[in-house]
Amino acid sequence: MRIIYYFSINQNQTTMKTKFLFLLFVTVILSSCSKSIDYTPEYIAETSGRYLYSQDEVIDVYYEDNTLFLKWRGADKIKPIVLDDNKFSVIEMNKMIHFVEHPETKERYLSKISETDETVISYDYIKVESSFKVPSIYLKEKDYDNALLGYLEIQKKDSTSIFLNERSFNRYGYKLLRDKKYEDAIGVFKINVALYPESDNVYDSLADAYLNLGDSLQAYNNYKRVLYFNNSNRRAKRYVEEYNKIKKDTL
Repeated sequence: MRIIYYFSINQNQTTMKTKFLFLLFVTVILSSCSKSIDYTPEYIAETSGRYLYSQDEVIDVYYEDNTLFLKWRGADKIKPIVLDDNKFSVIEMNKMIHFVEHPETKERYLSKISETDETVISYDYIKVESSFKVPSIYLKEKDYDNALLGYLEIQKKDSTSIFLNERSFNRYGYKLLRDKKYEDAIGVFKINVALYPESDNVYDSLADAYLNLGDSLQAYNNYKRVLYFNNSNRRAKRYVEEYNKIKKDTL
């Protein structure tokens, strides 16, 4: 068994190494073929801007010194490999893309180029206003109310969306809590409460944040909600009992 396991590990490592070397080879080849295009001001104006990649992701297209760049998934300066006047390879996306305009709506898109038939035009990532924001942008900007509205809209359309994850919101909230950003942690935990109102854990986290902030009443209210959904939570029980005792003694 040990020999098989060792072989399996080495086989996986070899496969990963092979894939990496192949990707590196393709990148080098394509980079050497990258063309220098003198984009017109009209083309730059038409294609620059924000494109909706998914329900919670955008691609920002911009130019510096007549060179095309993309912002996507935290990378601020992705440089596509220029294959033609309007044909680009983006290694980070594992896609070839181009800019297109819908013949009827006249809306502009950043779209994938078909690997089998380049004459087939798809309309994938629609261009939106530069001020357009997806929920994660609002979340990053600490605009928790608008972030929540956006996530609720996603949930309404697809309750199983990959952009809705109770644990992820919880981890982010506790990171803020560790950084002593109590108000921000509360804002994130409130989003989790709104998205998962029947989870005892979201109320437990929110109560914890209020406790750190020094708001004993809100901590008490949320620990009571914890017990409503999970009566076996010892910490919540202890806090509610002690709070009620102190309240009774002060009357």
